[in-house]
Parts: sequence; C-alpha cells; structure tokens
Amino acid sequence: MIRFPDRLILKNWRRGSKRSSHVELGRDGGAPPSLRSGVMNRRKFLFTMLASTVVAETVNPVTASAGAVYSRQRYLRPPGAVASDPFLARCIRCGQCAEVCPNESINYFGLGNGLAAMGTPYIIPREQACVLCMKCGEVCPTGALQSISRTRESILEKVRMGRARVDESLCLSFQGNTCGVCARACPLGKVALQVGYLEQPHVQAGCVGCGLCERICIQMPQAIRIIPNYA
Repeated sequence: MIRFPDRLILKNWRRGSKRSSHVELGRDGGAPPSLRSGVMNRRKFLFTMLASTVVAETVNPVTASAGAVYSRQRYLRPPGAVASDPFLARCIRCGQCAEVCPNESINYFGLGNGLAAMGTPYIIPREQACVLCMKCGEVCPTGALQSISRTRESILEKVRMGRARVDESLCLSFQGNTCGVCARACPLGKVALQVGYLEQPHVQAGCVGCGLCERICIQMPQAIRIIPNYA
C-alpha cells in the first residue's frame, strides 16, 4: 500500500478486475471523517451495550445483591457448596473444580447469568450429573466448596445440592409399567430413593440432589428432576 501526502489509494476487486478508488484523508493524516464516524459509531454502540449491562446489574434490585444469580436453566452447585451469598464471595473463579471433575459435570456461568455469577461453577444434572466423588471440594482453595470425605455418612450429613422430585404423570412406573432405572442409578440407595409397586420411585430424606436419577431417566421430558438448594 502506497501512501501519498494528501490521499490514500484503496484497491477494490470486483468481478476479477482491479479498480482503484481514492479516499481523502483527514487533515491529521488519519482516516477521513466519513470512515472515522463509522468507527466511532461502532465503538459507541459496543460501549453503550457494555455500560448498560453493568448499570442493569448495579441498579436492578433483583440482581444487584451478591447472591442474586438468575438462569434460564435449572442448575445445581457442586457438592459441598456453601450458601449462595458466601459462595459468591469466596469463589475466586479459579476453575480447579471443573478440571478435577472426573465426570466433566461442572461448567461455568457466563455474563448472561449476571456479573455476580460470572465464572462460578454449576451443574446441569440432565446433561451430566454429579457422581459424588468429592474431589472438587478437595481442590477448592477458598472454602466455597467445602472439603467432604467420600463416605456415606459424610455425604448424607453435609451434601445439600438439592432434592429429587417425581412427576407421577410422566413416570412409567406410575403408568402401569415397570422401570426403576432411577433407583438403580442412585449411589446412596434406599436412604435416598426407595421403590415400591412396579418400581415406583419414592424420594427419601437422604436424597442429596446429585442428579444421577434425573440423568438416567428414560422419559422425555424426564419424570424425575432435582429441585436445587441454594440456601
């Protein structure tokens, strides 16, 4: 590209032939005012969009608090997560919990779920449930995820991801068929999920909300799902 003192040659290619068009430079040697205004308009647009997102998060009474996390999807926090407000305060978005997860269950929120939640870990049980290996709590450096030993007693006492809920109108076992795959997938057994007639699932007090029952359910939509616990 050749520069002249008062103009810049821009080359356009159309239908295989070379055509040259001359665009006047600005007085300062930079882009001409017509091009410069277009660049500034794009910059102004991007800046306005970013600023509006920040302002919305700041002034909106629903999402302004540190613990306000909104999502179009129902999600779980990894096992051992403390309550929502202290969790968001402690989590440093280091990513170690997802790196160590053997089942690749843990994802991270983007900006679409609010500034407070950005970069924090979450689990969608229907996509990939938690296997209760408890490795995420072992590597968490701040205590946002508590370290819990992988014993039946410790998990039942300290893990509170959520609680399963059965939709009897969707569950095959409540429609005169036998299924029971959810109960067989439960890592805690009868203390969490017990089966009755035709293997009808009945959620027990020991359910910690790992989501394996929801993940394995053969119905579409699923007949059993985890109701999250963020408290």
